[in-house]
Amino acid sequence: MAHWPARGAARRIRLAVALASGLIGASATVQAAGPADVATLDLRTWGEPLDTSAGFDRASRAALLVYASTLHGLPQRDEAQLLTHLRIKRLNHASLAQWQDGERARVWRNYQLASADCRAGDWSCVGPVGDFALLGEAAQRALAGLGEELAAWRGQLTAFSQAYLTEQMRLAALFPTVSSEIATFGSHEWSGDERDDRQFFLTFDDGPGAHTEATRAMLAQHGKTATFFVLGENLQARLRAQGAEALTRLYAGQCVASHGWEHRSHARWDDWQASVLTTRSLLHSALPQSTILPLFRPPYGQRTADSGAFFAAQGIQVALWNLDSQDWQRALGADAIGTRMLALMLIKRRGVLLFHDVHGKARDALPGVFAALGEAVSWPDCRELAVRH
Repeated sequence: MAHWPARGAARRIRLAVALASGLIGASATVQAAGPADVATLDLRTWGEPLDTSAGFDRASRAALLVYASTLHGLPQRDEAQLLTHLRIKRLNHASLAQWQDGERARVWRNYQLASADCRAGDWSCVGPVGDFALLGEAAQRALAGLGEELAAWRGQLTAFSQAYLTEQMRLAALFPTVSSEIATFGSHEWSGDERDDRQFFLTFDDGPGAHTEATRAMLAQHGKTATFFVLGENLQARLRAQGAEALTRLYAGQCVASHGWEHRSHARWDDWQASVLTTRSLLHSALPQSTILPLFRPPYGQRTADSGAFFAAQGIQVALWNLDSQDWQRALGADAIGTRMLALMLIKRRGVLLFHDVHGKARDALPGVFAALGEAVSWPDCRELAVRH
């Protein structure tokens, strides 16, 4: 059981139950398309270590079976029911259907990868299955035969899967009226689903802020690198207060990229191009060129659908994410964020993790994530984030 972060376990369980059942709502901003109920859980009920390739794959297979079973069994809802369930006023049926098809394909692919070392007698090995529908049916049969020793784990993962799927469905239903990381507008954009299996990148938004130094120190202590997507106005204020040498020391060994000038939706800002260009100019004047990546991450993930030509002309990639920590949510503590990300890593098996260094939660959560995963996954150098896959 010690393989999972253990602090605040009782509070985490209460919070997970409350969030999953809709008894409490999480805070959200007016512009963000954040979920009302956030998927989190207490994964210590799994009880097996994740810090080897075999351990990670077994836990990944098990988590994927629960997730696949939940996705396969999503109830059929008419438009009125969907609007109520997702707590929105209008929805894009085509976008929702596209996301669902894509998610089924990703789950099937990931289960095949997790099953490469399957052995006879392992309940989590249900293959071979030729498509997602067969996987969903096999998952339901396998889970129905589980004993009492995994009942608590299955309950936690089922509640998590239901809440997380609702998060994703909501983003898909709103896209592209409210753009987000749920889908890309072209080849100039990526989310992290394109990365290699068991390869994960760390990213932090909105800084520099009050927790940037401590976050940077934590990363150095654990031998990890990250990309910091900075806001131009915050970087300028730090530059004026401390000077360029202090900024160089702050981000030494790490990577820096643009988050725009201020935290404002670029989909609803006529001057968004100036925000991108001005921030890039400041980065190149304030920091060593070796530190800067040609990436832009739009605040809230919101950008215009026709922005591809501009970014292509500037040689900039739009850098989204596919593992959202939701660390800006007041209702979530560091422990809940850590276990949420571990669960998503088991299901997604690759990608870009989103945190914020204006909050201190990632600084406290990530050491437990690193310890739990050990050498089972890779954390490539941040400079590889700008390498197209």
